[in-house]
Amino acid sequence: METQDWNNFVKEIKTTFSDKIFKQGKKNTEDFIIEFKALAMKTDIDELHAIFLLKKNVRHDIIKTILGYPPITMPKTLKEWKVAIISVGQEYESTEG
Repeated sequence: METQDWNNFVKEIKTTFSDKIFKQGKKNTEDFIIEFKALAMKTDIDELHAIFLLKKNVRHDIIKTILGYPPITMPKTLKEWKVAIISVGQEYESTEG
């Protein structure tokens, strides 16, 4: 019984904190992308999973802007997503500062 409770505890801790590792927060967009790329390379995740994590963890306003692009210009590859995120992020950061 203790083992199962411990396993549930460990699972809950990982679930609670694992998503916060990749969060952009107030971090500069370009710096975040560089750190994200390094983490993605270390963990050897596939491109679709990396795109999912970017969409989930980059600032919501940046992703919302990109998702508003016309379908023909919507990023499809990880490289295209990173370029779009940096471009939109830099635009927002230049108007915020």
